Amino acid sequence: MHVGRTAVGTAMVRAAESRRPDRLFDDPFAHLFADSTLFDGGTDSGVGAAFAAQCVLRTRFFDDYLLGAGCPQVVLLGAGLDTRAFRLPWPPGVALYELDLPEVLADKAGALAGARARCHRREVAADLREPWELPGFRAGEPTAWLAEGLLTYLSADEVSGLLERVDALSAPASRFACDHGGDLLDRVRNMPSLAEYAGLWRGGLPDLPEWLRDRGWEVTVHVGEEVARRYGRSGSVRLITAVKR
Repeated sequence: MHVGRTAVGTAMVRAAESRRPDRLFDDPFAHLFADSTLFDGGTDSGVGAAFAAQCVLRTRFFDDYLLGAGCPQVVLLGAGLDTRAFRLPWPPGVALYELDLPEVLADKAGALAGARARCHRREVAADLREPWELPGFRAGEPTAWLAEGLLTYLSADEVSGLLERVDALSAPASRFACDHGGDLLDRVRNMPSLAEYAGLWRGGLPDLPEWLRDRGWEVTVHVGEEVARRYGRSGSVRLITAVKR
């Protein structure tokens, strides 16, 4: 597959969570991507388990965020192996865009052959470090944007450029969400078994909340164990949600 190991590793986590009797979500498609050989050796000092817990928490949190946003348009930036178009109970009329590299979308389409989306799903082949367009996008309507597991792989300038485009396309009442740093990233950088993953990181935009606030977004930072307590799990995540005013 052309899809990166991190995306496959995340799919493996979602597949494992879906088999739990107390699962926080059900992703019946994740096992199509999961390959246990792509995520072994990631348990040094509990970091592998912590990464899995973080993935589970952010998946459920962003599921709730997208369904609760009430926006007629949803855009998944760097969608990777996300299957929300197929597994979430979308309201009628929702248009969902999945943006990623053409080879990623091609691999994903092959794995999901025969699956039926539960919304108006639109694939957009794009390198998010370059200019991109959304065919049929209605800029005057609110949009829910999600950048899950993406921004740390981009440089500060690349994140800024991407979000400038998001901001320009966002009507009032649009929403944006992403994961943003946290102590787990610092721990992973020091784990030899996860060096390959950490080597892909470019740092993202450290002052992301301030960047959004400066452009008229009302920002909430969800830190510490707040999200874990909400869902009755352990773990720590750092997530951002924002509303365009």
